[in-house]
Amino acid sequence: MADLHIEDFYRDTAAILIHLYNRFPRKGAVFVEDIAGDDEPDEFGLHSNRHMACFGTMLWLADEGLLRYESVIGQDAVDQAVLTAECFNRLSTQHPEGEAAGGSGLIREAALAVNRIRQCMANGTSTELSETVHRFLFDPPTRL
Repeated sequence: MADLHIEDFYRDTAAILIHLYNRFPRKGAVFVEDIAGDDEPDEFGLHSNRHMACFGTMLWLADEGLLRYESVIGQDAVDQAVLTAECFNRLSTQHPEGEAAGGSGLIREAALAVNRIRQCMANGTSTELSETVHRFLFDPPTRL
């Protein structure tokens, strides 16, 4: 059986990174509901496990140096969030298979890490998305 919470983590990570990349370098709030969908707190005011996992993903990405934020809005958002320079650079870098392909600018553009993540989010399976995001997070390209 698949670890669904890990697949959710990779999906949330992809959505958060793309959201921030699309508005880079502007800072702004990233709301959990925009990433993981609507959530109604229970009668005690507690959010669902899914909501809290997405919020935890945002905090983890910051702890790992991929995004910065100035404050949190309850457990609903990170405010004034922006990609770090390191993360922006990694998202804007071609994967080795894209470099080997050479070719036109369109081929090189498709090989950018951010576009590979976008492609998997739009058309890939959850396994393909998980593998792509895992490679981005844990197997960054080597520097020259």
